[in-house]
Amino acid sequence: MGIRLEVSRVVDAPIERVWKIVSDVDNEHKYWHGTKSINNISREGNRITREVTIAFRNSICREEVSIEPELKKIDINILDGPMVGHKIVTLTDLNGKTRIDVLWDIRLKGMLSMFSSMVKGHIEEGTRDALERISNDACSNAG
Repeated sequence: MGIRLEVSRVVDAPIERVWKIVSDVDNEHKYWHGTKSINNISREGNRITREVTIAFRNSICREEVSIEPELKKIDINILDGPMVGHKIVTLTDLNGKTRIDVLWDIRLKGMLSMFSSMVKGHIEEGTRDALERISNDACSNAG
């Protein structure tokens, strides 16, 4: 069974300021506390192959990250680990404010799939917390 989850937040900061935070995927752990550490394997332009250690049992996820500045979009394709699928972060300019949309479209692997509803709640809470931290940082860096 898959998990599809959408979480949005409007940030009272210009899109370029929010994009600077969101597109700095090497510092993702500052905002997304489910991310423990990041090990980049390769980087070609706006495409990164990496291994990410997540909080769940210090599991490692293999990911391909696509950063699309012209669309203000980050597509994280989770290829292997306890879950597979996509986490997509998209920014929309709202005349000086910014809407952040996060879409999770993942499938849990193995025995973890039995706990889909619990994991979905945990991911939703973690996403809301991450957007709060991103908002706080973007708003405090005014000027």
